[in-house]
Amino acid sequence: MKAAADAILHRGAAGSPALPGVVAMATTRERTLYAGAAGLRGEGAPMTTDTVMAIFSTTKAVTATAVLQLAEDGRLDLDAPASAYVPALAEIQVLDGFAEDDTPRLRPPARPVTTRMLLLHTAGFGYDIFNESYARLLRARKQPTVTSGTRASLMTPLLFDPGDSWEYGSNIDWAGLVVEAVAGQRLGAVMRERIFAPLGMDSTGFTLTDAQRTRLARMHQRAEDGTLTEIAGFTLPQEPEVEMGGHGLYSTAEDYLRFIRMWLADGAGPHGPVLRPETVAMAATNGLGPTLKIRALPGVKRHLSHDAEFFPGMPKSWSLSFMINDEPAPTGRSAGSLAWAGLANLYFWIDRTAGIGGFWGTQLFPFADPAAIANFSEFETAVYRSLTAR
Repeated sequence: MKAAADAILHRGAAGSPALPGVVAMATTRERTLYAGAAGLRGEGAPMTTDTVMAIFSTTKAVTATAVLQLAEDGRLDLDAPASAYVPALAEIQVLDGFAEDDTPRLRPPARPVTTRMLLLHTAGFGYDIFNESYARLLRARKQPTVTSGTRASLMTPLLFDPGDSWEYGSNIDWAGLVVEAVAGQRLGAVMRERIFAPLGMDSTGFTLTDAQRTRLARMHQRAEDGTLTEIAGFTLPQEPEVEMGGHGLYSTAEDYLRFIRMWLADGAGPHGPVLRPETVAMAATNGLGPTLKIRALPGVKRHLSHDAEFFPGMPKSWSLSFMINDEPAPTGRSAGSLAWAGLANLYFWIDRTAGIGGFWGTQLFPFADPAAIANFSEFETAVYRSLTAR
């Protein structure tokens, strides 16, 4: 596995088009199978497995874990109106088109948003990156995007009545506010106490420490001709008004692998349990029902994302809160596995059937970069092939 995976990462970093520094790791329920990196994190420094990266939407699964912990404690009802915890949710209405002057037409929702809907992305919130109505709304209202880390950025209308459909969006940012309301602490403090400490995730948080900054990978932008440009000084907001549970964490491949291993190990961590086995089993199943499926994400803001879909043509569901491939994947991933990604081309999977998980990351816009997707897929395939060859 090491020889094959090392070669894949080095081909990616030296390819045409090239990737910036890339890191990948794989694990079983008990131990790390592979850890490797290639290329540079920036300024001549090599990419390493402890390089710090903005992990964007791979934050979502961590926030969902905090939600599930509070549900286990009996302090949070997943099916109660989430406005019982965060009253601002009661103000949110449904977008029912636009007037000629781009003023949004709004109406009351047919039913309240629940925390379960937030985790499933069925509440109705979207992202301007992937939804043209949201992009139009933000242009017309001059509203900040969620990367601003502000409460105002979350006050966007629903795209449909809660529970009626699936739309990827700012749902988990709201779920993070639910956690804060129930726990009486900032989201990052809850995560440090109840997730990061039991798992030994010492390099993960919403705010960069001085030590983390010395290992921080530089963000890059891919031009249409394939060339890479470093985005000087890029960081997510530090000490933001809202610690965004949908995208705001910084972490390392080593730390995120510890999180993946916990989900493989039925919630167990090296320094204590994080979730109960029955909670993990419940959260790792399809929550959308037999007919509703997730769909491709259209790249509305092309500098931030291509059109994106994992395993095109394969039916995919959503759990609390991961994508589920309903059929075996061509990489070797078992049907029913958990996975998701982050905007700067970070990807992970959790195959609880085979007991294998992995993480692949770089710092590159736009999302779903073809070279990144190809390199990640090659890496995952090499992991499974090495195991079946034993």
